[in-house]
Amino acid sequence: MRKDEFNIMSDIKIIEQLKAQLLCVIGDLFMLLTRGSNVAKNSILECISNGIIILYMLGDKLGYSHIEIDETMKKNLKVGIVEEDNFEKEGKNLTKLYNHLKERN
Repeated sequence: MRKDEFNIMSDIKIIEQLKAQLLCVIGDLFMLLTRGSNVAKNSILECISNGIIILYMLGDKLGYSHIEIDETMKKNLKVGIVEEDNFEKEGKNLTKLYNHLKERN
């Protein structure tokens, strides 16, 4: 097996692992949310944080840079803001997230 073929196989394996981890994290989050208000805030934050990390890593393995992901998110948020998405109407949530991403860069 050539070295480049080995790298492709390794990348495919990592992508599959990331997909499985993402499903597990989402499942864990849903289980935590069904427990109601007695759930530790830190556990929910851990799930959300881990999900975001996994998605960035998956994007990287699929050939997208973190900057490309951030820019695409900002573009999508702008569209939601302009089109007055329900989340935006309820509490300017899209604007808050857009401003957070803009300040990060």
